[in-house]
Amino acid sequence: MRTLRIRTLAGLFAVAGVLSWSGAKLWDSVGTLPGVPVAAPVVLLLIAVALFATALSLRARLRAQRERRPGAKGVDPLAAARVVVFGQASALVAALVVGMYGGTGLFLVMYRLDMDPRRHQAIYAGFAVLAGILVVVAAMFLERVCKLPEDDDKAPTVLQQRR
Repeated sequence: MRTLRIRTLAGLFAVAGVLSWSGAKLWDSVGTLPGVPVAAPVVLLLIAVALFATALSLRARLRAQRERRPGAKGVDPLAAARVVVFGQASALVAALVVGMYGGTGLFLVMYRLDMDPRRHQAIYAGFAVLAGILVVVAAMFLERVCKLPEDDDKAPTVLQQRR
């Protein structure tokens, strides 16, 4: 499984941000721009908390397994892989959401901050961006916790030690 790349996330963020900003500008010129839902930052924050909690739980279980504590509950490799895939998918979607709400929020700040409802929409968009960034950070932390140690090619193998 490949690790998540910052360049991929930044590219998704940039493309979604530009498309969202231009779409918001176009939509506002022909009608009323739809509002940013209040639940967006809340849902993203709940996902970030779930990812952080899972990462901390797995880290503690892996540490206990590595230290061979009695009664330590092991980590199923397939379950760990599923968790990592969920984290990576969450980070990719969060990068898109951060770009989308970032572009919309930027449009609102640049052109429509004079009206009170638009100011509130810009604040909700800003909170959604922050919560999305937390999802990406939590996903990268989870991926780091579940990463297997690198094989050292310079270390002698069992056959080389016997010779």
